[in-house]
Amino acid sequence: MSEPGPSGSEPGSSVGGELIEDPDDPRLADFRQLTDSDVRADRRGIVIAEGVNVVERLIRSSFRTRAVVGVASKLAALQDALAGTDVPVYCLDKWLLSEVVGFRVTRGVLASADRPAALPAAEVIAAGRRFVVLESTNDFENLGSIFRNAAAFGLDGVLLDERCADPLYRRSVRVSMGYVFGMPFAVLPDPWPQSLHMLTDAGVRVLALTPRASAPALRDVRAGERWAVLLGAEGPGLSEAALDAATELVRIPMAAGVDSLNVATAGAVAFAGLSG
Repeated sequence: MSEPGPSGSEPGSSVGGELIEDPDDPRLADFRQLTDSDVRADRRGIVIAEGVNVVERLIRSSFRTRAVVGVASKLAALQDALAGTDVPVYCLDKWLLSEVVGFRVTRGVLASADRPAALPAAEVIAAGRRFVVLESTNDFENLGSIFRNAAAFGLDGVLLDERCADPLYRRSVRVSMGYVFGMPFAVLPDPWPQSLHMLTDAGVRVLALTPRASAPALRDVRAGERWAVLLGAEGPGLSEAALDAATELVRIPMAAGVDSLNVATAGAVAFAGLSG
């Protein structure tokens, strides 16, 4: 049974979407069985967004949106964002939508987009003043949170080493609330961490977060005009090589008996402290 549209209308009749009732419809190919999309070669050029806010940010970004699929009420909420675009819109009931994607869709709408060409790290560095640099950040949720926090505090770019997770993977995009679509990012080339010289040579101070008691407290640091916060993976933190390659070490003072924060939270504290 298809979910009714606004004011009891049939799906697609008032939101501009084409009603689809067949889960095997070829127009749904971008969205089929998304649970394994990170390992399927045919999906590597496609970015998936979930939820009204995230899909809207995708549509309004420089990414080329391929299609939008969802239940009638969520498609209606996207009418303004979709107005004047030629993005195909498909309307399904909630049960069929979940059957297609392979999991229960609670946000009611998804969109697909073409993955853009990777930006060169030198270009991202040259265009900005404030950055976050990530070493081996391989948790998708943490990565998405870092992008959201970077956007919230006005950072100009995210730089990753070769071992970081993909910022455009579905779960990272979702947790970032779509801010990954507007935040320039690039991968620093190997060998790591020698490639940090690309920042220091450009006059960017690289501030490595560490719990070491000998490191200056964040509140005492005057970072200047161009700076980058260097963060490591959840748990192990930064490698000794990365710490040695940084301009200086910085710590976030914490209560006795607590020696660390979640990496995304630590980043947010550092971004706020340095941006003030």
